[in-house]
Amino acid sequence: MTLFVADVGNSRMKWGRCGSQTVKDSLALPLDDISAWEAAWQAWSPQPDDVWMLAGTNPEPLDRLADWLRQRRQQVRFWPGPQALPIQVNVETPQRVGVDRLLNAVAAWQSEREAVPAVLVDAGSAVTVDLLDNGGVFQGGAIFPGLRLMTLALHEYTARLPLVAVNEPSPPLPGKNTEAAIRAGIHDAVVGGIFQAVRRYQMRHPLRSVWLTGGDAELLRPALEPILVEHGLLLRFWPEMTLEGLRLLAVMMPCWTDNNKPQSRT
Repeated sequence: MTLFVADVGNSRMKWGRCGSQTVKDSLALPLDDISAWEAAWQAWSPQPDDVWMLAGTNPEPLDRLADWLRQRRQQVRFWPGPQALPIQVNVETPQRVGVDRLLNAVAAWQSEREAVPAVLVDAGSAVTVDLLDNGGVFQGGAIFPGLRLMTLALHEYTARLPLVAVNEPSPPLPGKNTEAAIRAGIHDAVVGGIFQAVRRYQMRHPLRSVWLTGGDAELLRPALEPILVEHGLLLRFWPEMTLEGLRLLAVMMPCWTDNNKPQSRT
């Protein structure tokens, strides 16, 4: 039996195929392109009664994926909520914290405990910058729009600014046209937002490292890493971080929930 994990986000989903000690393969897929799911399925060739552990912040595609997997004779299980975590969650309402943020904390804590306290950065549709303290307690963090949401906001809430894509690391500055200026400005706003949150944490905690994951992590890494190194911090780039947190929970608690219905998707 093979264990698979899937994290369903706001703009894409990620699948992971697990080995005995880690997520050994991963891929990103669109939320609504069944043909892409089919191609991934053919490439990985899951067997009947393999187990899929699902989590995510986007209920409709999460349910659609679960139904699609059941049609292929897969065992489907769901994230049961923060009460199942091996770490503490010190926020006002743990049930409302995005599951990806908590899974990142599980992965960091279980992977390298001597690296905490640490900051966990997940750069996707939204950017989250969270604090994991030296006791492995998730303390909450900051949330702000990611690259794509910022470009959409500028386009939709102004009369003439075009919709652009920020798809290269460190766009040239100064930009010599409107599109180039938007790319540079949005990229640097996100990098600056992450760094400002990190510095505020660093003023109160003896930080050792910053973990970076998410769909836009690769674009942000070249600009972010030298800034962090200059301030004595190690950047740990881990694209599979959220999936690894999901795998760890599946191993620690192999029968999370009923096979038919998720109890929590926050």
